[in-house]
Amino acid sequence: MIADHALSWRPRHPTDLRQTLGALRRGGGDPAFALDATGAVWRTTRTAEGDATLRLTQPDAETLRCEAWGPGAGAAVAQAPELLGDADDPTGFEPRLPLLDDAHRRNPGLRIPRTAQVFEALAATILEQKVITLQAHDSWRRLVTRFGQPAPGPTPRPMRVVPSPEAWRTIPSWEWHRAGVDPKRARTLQNAAGYADRLEAVVAMSPADAAARLTLMPGVGPWTVAEVAQRALGDADAVSVGDYHLANYVGHALAGRDMTDDEMLETLEPWRGHRYRVVRLLGAAGVPGRPRRGPRMAFVDHRAI
Repeated sequence: MIADHALSWRPRHPTDLRQTLGALRRGGGDPAFALDATGAVWRTTRTAEGDATLRLTQPDAETLRCEAWGPGAGAAVAQAPELLGDADDPTGFEPRLPLLDDAHRRNPGLRIPRTAQVFEALAATILEQKVITLQAHDSWRRLVTRFGQPAPGPTPRPMRVVPSPEAWRTIPSWEWHRAGVDPKRARTLQNAAGYADRLEAVVAMSPADAAARLTLMPGVGPWTVAEVAQRALGDADAVSVGDYHLANYVGHALAGRDMTDDEMLETLEPWRGHRYRVVRLLGAAGVPGRPRRGPRMAFVDHRAI
């Protein structure tokens, strides 16, 4: 099927398609994200012009291509270079440690993506608050499948477009319950949906102003802001302070010990401007971080409450 819009370009920096976009996938069953046997990445999104399905490919090491279908295809294709990290500027990044130098050398195509879709990222992030990742991904899959629109164009499997803010606001309480989402997260997401247009404006703001705007929303704190900034704003410096595992992961990866959030930030200070890049590089290199000895965060089945 011929795409409604398409674009091929040579990225400014080496870019690994799957590695760069992997941060946007919300689990293997994400209805808005798919991989196919050819190596293509499929992604759905909502734009100001309407819904779109994107097929992103890497014909060769120096070329990227985006094909898109749907009423929002033109806008989605225009955003595709930034989606794949064209605005990510690694200038000034100094690995400083042999571990990071090796990770940086082995992963030259790892870019920080920028979707420019703030509420889309915020909705998924709110579902990830205070629960294990597996549980959050299950809730995301259930709600997007149930309330999202069918993806336009051809897709390798049935896909959905993330619900509109209006759709999120009208999800009844029993559907949140069935999806395993507690009332606090449901209220936070539905309240934010009422301000979606104002939230989208943060794409043109400085990181500090964007954070200030986002934290005006009840239930949105520094961790949520950082997770949104990493994906929607392409912020290579955003650190997820307050994460259940991150401080200890970074602590063991870089210093061989547990750390508090404050200690993690102090340790990452030499890489200010690229602190999220450091975290991504550690993950891409397979650095194990803290040995698993203590209890893991429990799966809380809110449907049983």
